[in-house]
Amino acid sequence: MSEVETIVRNALKSGKYYFGIRRTIKALKKGEAKAVVVSKNCPEEFLNEIKKFGVPVFVFDGTNMQLGEFCRKPFSISSMAILESVK
Repeated sequence: MSEVETIVRNALKSGKYYFGIRRTIKALKKGEAKAVVVSKNCPEEFLNEIKKFGVPVFVFDGTNMQLGEFCRKPFSISSMAILESVK
């Protein structure tokens, strides 16, 4: 299991996360997000916006559909805000 997969699994277990680009950016603006996980096909414009906040950004080695499937959700996930320290 990769480091990113471990981070996602831990966040899912703790329940301290938000899905979606808009919710991720909102959490970043509020200072809630400690890290962000994005799919490898996350739109570049959103990735650039996320990087402006200076939190660690981890790239999931899969598409948004695969990230949604990994999280056991019936929808695609381009980004995920992690609300707790990842290390």
